[in-house]
Amino acid sequence: MDAPLDSAVVQRALVVDDEPMVRMLARATLEKAGFVVEEAQTGDQAISLIEQSMPDLILLDVLLPGVDGFSVCQHLNRLLGDQPYAVVMMTGLDDHDSIQKAYEVGATDFVIKPINWQVLGYRAKYIARANQAVKDLHSSEARLKYAQQVARLGSWEWLVDNDVFIFSEIINQIFEIEGLQLRGSLQSFLDLVHPSDREYVRSVFEETVRNGAPFGIDTRILIGSCGERFVHIEAGVVTEKGNPRRLSGTVQDITERKVSENQIRSLAYYDILTGLANRLQFNESLEAAIAAAVAAGRKVALIFLDLDRFKFINDTLGHDAGDLLLKQVATRLKHCLRKGDCVTRDPLGERYDTVSRLGGDEFTIVLENIASDQDAAKVARRIIEDVEKPIELMGREVFVTASLGISLFPDDGANALSLIKNADSAMYHAKALGANNFQFYSSSMNDSAVERLAMEGELRKALERNEFLLCYQPQIDTVSGAMVAVEALVRWQHPERGVVSPGVFIPLAEESGLITAIDNWVMTTACRQIRSWQDAGISPVRVAVNLSGRDFMQNKVLSMVNEALEVSGIDPGYLELEITEGVLMKKADETIQTLNALKAMGLKLSIDDFGTGYSSLSYLQRFPLDMLKIDRSFVSDVTSNGNSAAIVTAIIALAFSLSLDVLAEGVETAEQQSFLQSHGCSRMQGYLFSTPQTAEAIEGMLKNAGAGRG
Repeated sequence: MDAPLDSAVVQRALVVDDEPMVRMLARATLEKAGFVVEEAQTGDQAISLIEQSMPDLILLDVLLPGVDGFSVCQHLNRLLGDQPYAVVMMTGLDDHDSIQKAYEVGATDFVIKPINWQVLGYRAKYIARANQAVKDLHSSEARLKYAQQVARLGSWEWLVDNDVFIFSEIINQIFEIEGLQLRGSLQSFLDLVHPSDREYVRSVFEETVRNGAPFGIDTRILIGSCGERFVHIEAGVVTEKGNPRRLSGTVQDITERKVSENQIRSLAYYDILTGLANRLQFNESLEAAIAAAVAAGRKVALIFLDLDRFKFINDTLGHDAGDLLLKQVATRLKHCLRKGDCVTRDPLGERYDTVSRLGGDEFTIVLENIASDQDAAKVARRIIEDVEKPIELMGREVFVTASLGISLFPDDGANALSLIKNADSAMYHAKALGANNFQFYSSSMNDSAVERLAMEGELRKALERNEFLLCYQPQIDTVSGAMVAVEALVRWQHPERGVVSPGVFIPLAEESGLITAIDNWVMTTACRQIRSWQDAGISPVRVAVNLSGRDFMQNKVLSMVNEALEVSGIDPGYLELEITEGVLMKKADETIQTLNALKAMGLKLSIDDFGTGYSSLSYLQRFPLDMLKIDRSFVSDVTSNGNSAAIVTAIIALAFSLSLDVLAEGVETAEQQSFLQSHGCSRMQGYLFSTPQTAEAIEGMLKNAGAGRG
């Protein structure tokens, strides 16, 4: 917690704003900074409180009902005359006229809404401290020397004609020099200035002598052999008969202020976690890079980077590990950029930031002075190679990849906003192509994004309009030839697009969060269909329903299943739930509890697409499973690919060793069937036996076959 400004004096602050939320946040910030806070809602209330007792700091909104903030400042001028006071005006980001007027009526400083409250705390403490120092100077000449020591403010005179420079004692303290002569030459003073600033300070002195105008500059001084501090030097010229005779001025140690300013800048412009530039600084850097490119007739490339599977690492290893990963990626991004990748500097000589973190696992890289697209491609390849190297996290070696999108100025946009949007679009295209690659922006990506957005809107209405249809694909026992179960497969019958492939709308539903509503509909519809077959006098087969990972992560599975069983009134043994390996391994201990509860209800449980995920065998034996389903990617070339054949054989053996049933998906040829049967897998599903059928067609098949429960 921040200590009060002065242990002997309690600083008082007045917050004037007609918005209760602003007053509440300001009070909390200022009280944390050590102030005793009063509040006023209007300008009239503020004037009344000020006349009763003048606060040390006034945080004043420009726009107030009745008497506005400017009028309050004008009243302060009439009330106090030349006595110092501290007023910080609050105004909008683009209200430059109000900022100018605030200074004209006597405001000390201003803050921009929306307010960075943490930064305001630093600024308020500094303004109140500086204002108190000025008050002390006005209160008594007897306290002048003490006040100068507190403010680290020394005075000096330079007698121009005979080059005599006279120091005050406080300058010795500021420069931390013992036994310094209080009289010397201008050069003796300049010798104390940092070598890099020395000629600049000399030129300011000489120019002031020539034109007679006062000056105020900030510069650095040397402390000891390698240290430095910041000072503010001010001076005015004393003339006789129009000729300059001496310069009188002050030197004030402003190192603390500079440190505070740097802290404020760091909070405002840099990411606390990685130390990279944040979104605000990135926008400024990109705008500056574009302006420099326009002036030089060159190109700028913007790379938008997003880590692949970062959420999985965060969920698996925890947020602390995720933070460490982001730090290491940030370091790699900075190190893999070379000097020529960014050369733009601002007028003060500081280089603009090249790498930024926008938030989460999103980073940007600005590349300037590129001659061709291939320059950006080379950097992108270098970044991908560096990022995918193994990373040590909490004693574990993990691997992460990145997807990059690249947009170019002026080819892909005339301003920062369009470059950002298009680089982001290219990055998502890179992810859609399998991640761990980079893509340049093209206009077709925007067309695809617009189409995707339109489809999402239509998908949200599909349930309301009853556009979904449930089909059922038989699962066959190839020994007896009987249908032992069916898998429920959802289809979207769009009134204009026709039948939309699940490969198109299911990923979209998962990303948009609509998958939970669709899963709920599938579960309820499948259970009602089982009931319908029973009511028709048909002994139904078990129905397998796929569940998304989102349902498990949000702990909605049990309530969803209970509701579907209650509405339909069926025996839970007729329902089978299919879960992918990836879902099982996320929060595995919690998942085991959920699976045990489902098993206790009487449901069958199977792992879908087995062999494509990341199952741990130690966990696999703890899951209360009934079946492993061999993924179609292994079955498709099981007779032509030795690796696939070995994997399928191993999965079958693993299932038998764990006393689990095994089913092969995607069986399309008699050769595949023969191979599977010869290795002990007799349950199969695929186009060799049947395509997905309507509920009515399955009912006819059950009647003809007289099938029973599997």
